[in-house]
Amino acid sequence: MAIFFSTENIDFELADEPKVKKWILAVVGAQGKRVGNLNYLFCDDSYLINVNRTYLNHDTYTDIITFDYVEGSVVSGDILISVERVRENATLFNSSFEQELRRVIIHGVLHLLGQADKSDEDAAEMRRKEESALALWNTIV
Repeated sequence: MAIFFSTENIDFELADEPKVKKWILAVVGAQGKRVGNLNYLFCDDSYLINVNRTYLNHDTYTDIITFDYVEGSVVSGDILISVERVRENATLFNSSFEQELRRVIIHGVLHLLGQADKSDEDAAEMRRKEESALALWNTIV
């Protein structure tokens, strides 16, 4: 089991890294699965849109891209997060940066756990699961 955090093109340090790792493990464990290797890369908009164009043929800005390497009950993947987009969305949704960052961090994990968000129904379920995971954050010490 390993959860890694790194950066590309930005100066950023994740606050409460040990707590974030415990939280991710708790969310994954609650689904009866275990963490394999999760690699988080915090970057800027330009880096993420280049990945979006190169690997997904999408020409749009996004806050997160998740590459799924899940095998059976072992949850592994690469999760790329635009810190710029998270900051903008925090303002847009009247949330703190920290709260929006946690939402995006766990959004990627939920995708790896099989939660889609393309349809309205799936998006609503994703939000419900995000809220549940965010409530769990407050129980982690």
